[in-house]
Amino acid sequence: MGRLTPRERRLRRHLRVRKKVFGTPDRPRLAVFRSLNHIYAQVIDDVRGHTLASASTLDPEVREKVRGLRKTDAARVVGELIGRRALAAGITRVVFDRGGFKYHGRIKALAEGARAAGLEF
Repeated sequence: MGRLTPRERRLRRHLRVRKKVFGTPDRPRLAVFRSLNHIYAQVIDDVRGHTLASASTLDPEVREKVRGLRKTDAARVVGELIGRRALAAGITRVVFDRGGFKYHGRIKALAEGARAAGLEF
């Protein structure tokens, strides 16, 4: 079969995570994706297949705030924003889907930002 690329390894880890992590209407899934320059977060109800809230470093609300910040600090700002938007949509508890990424650095910063905004997971 040959060697797997780093992306293929991450996708396999993600599938392992997704076997256990499922978003319900009362406890949706907070999914995180980290690209080289940006970070994205969505609160998803997997039963209906709907995104209930989203935020990223590309959001107009965040874009100016994160300019010049380290990527980890930018991830924390996005975490706080997704937390505020989820609470505004009436969501207080979520399950965290790290998307196959290790729980450290930007992923951890986003999670801590969401917790600081009042989300429980």
